[in-house]
Amino acid sequence: MKNIFQMRMNSLAKTFLTNICLSILYCGCSFAPKYTKPAIETPAAYKENSGTNIWKVAQPGDAAVRTNWWTVFYDPQLNGLEDMVTISNQNIVAAFANLLSARAIVKEAQAQYYPTLVANPSVTRSRAYHGIFSASNPNSTDYLLPLDASWQPDFWGRIRNTVNANVANYQATAADLENTRLTAHAELAADYCQLRGQDALQKLFDDTVTAYRKSLDLTTVLYKTGIDSEQDVAQAETQLETTEAQDSNLRILRAQLEHAIAVLAGKPPSSFSLAENPLDETPPGIPTGVPSQLLERRPDIAAAERSVAAANAEIGVARAAYFPTITLSASGGFESASTASLLEWPSRVWSIGAGLSETIFDAGARGATLAQYHAAYDSAVAQYRQTVLSAFQQVEDNLASLRILDTEIQQQYVAVKSSEHYLALAMERYRTGIDSYLNVITAQTTLLSNRQTLVNLQTQRMTAAVQLIEALGGGWDASQLPSR
Repeated sequence: MKNIFQMRMNSLAKTFLTNICLSILYCGCSFAPKYTKPAIETPAAYKENSGTNIWKVAQPGDAAVRTNWWTVFYDPQLNGLEDMVTISNQNIVAAFANLLSARAIVKEAQAQYYPTLVANPSVTRSRAYHGIFSASNPNSTDYLLPLDASWQPDFWGRIRNTVNANVANYQATAADLENTRLTAHAELAADYCQLRGQDALQKLFDDTVTAYRKSLDLTTVLYKTGIDSEQDVAQAETQLETTEAQDSNLRILRAQLEHAIAVLAGKPPSSFSLAENPLDETPPGIPTGVPSQLLERRPDIAAAERSVAAANAEIGVARAAYFPTITLSASGGFESASTASLLEWPSRVWSIGAGLSETIFDAGARGATLAQYHAAYDSAVAQYRQTVLSAFQQVEDNLASLRILDTEIQQQYVAVKSSEHYLALAMERYRTGIDSYLNVITAQTTLLSNRQTLVNLQTQRMTAAVQLIEALGGGWDASQLPSR
């Protein structure tokens, strides 16, 4: 009768566990709110998209250069530097390590879906004491070789929502990695354009110093022949020396830009140099698309949106805390007083059971935690919308810069031509003795200033083109995010 009763109890236990497993498969639920992307008001077109030649309507072939966007500048030296950034930039290396960490956290959370198995073999040597030690209570040895299993079924979606939150954070980290790459590539391209702008200024001042030295020679000859005064020679010398000082000063910023490029490329500045190569190009056509596409093309927007999804899933984790935790446990193995009979069938031992735990009173701790996660979700939504608004602003800012700079450069070309004509007239009047050398100096200074302004404007325009590409996402797309 005892054996029959034990068999019935075993059957009931197995039936109970089977029903629980079926309930897990068919009745599991999640208390996270249904997730939808936060609504964003997007304009139909960019306000600053008209009036400039820097933007263009996207063509089918444009997709071929989206990944390595810097190739649209057709500069082999820039392409080589950008390849170095991809491989050696330490900020990118650190961001990639963060991605691996986020992926490991996902795997750690997914492990909670499965039971935990623990092996805990032991040997116990003991002796019973009944008031006096004697041969009737000798020493005894107990050998135990158990395997314990425990499992918490995910009835209320706590584990599922934890995994969902970690997956969303992993995707956000992947987007952060892409944003770090975009920032590093754009910063190098901008520094490179500025360095080439400095090279153009260097060439301008070098040529100007050469021209001023010739003017000084002419003035000195005229002074020796009695046509000019010593004052004219002194003015020419002063102008030459001042310009030479300005020429030397330009090398400071160039050196700093070269050092910055070296660090971005992952190289020590002391072992890195770039040959002089004056800027003489105009920006390429840049397809801007429409504002709504920006939501899928900017990695920082994608990261912010994934953070919202993670915050939404964490609300489900907090809600699951209101429900009881069910734990299934089982243990099996062998136990014997000698190693010879330890693995024999009669030495087997086992147990199986289930437990439930529920918090009865916590003084509002779970409610406060839930309110915290709701607030975190609202904050993530606000940050996402602010990121989108900032992205729209950056695109509009750079489109406006390109439009205005395009007009200003054309105007500055006219100013340079007028300055050249003014200098030619001043030199002619000086040679014929009508005017003093002071008028020539004034004309030369005006021409140098206008040429310097033109070079600076051209550099600004190239830099603004790089910043526009960065603001548009650099050819990245949200479809490149890792899947679940």
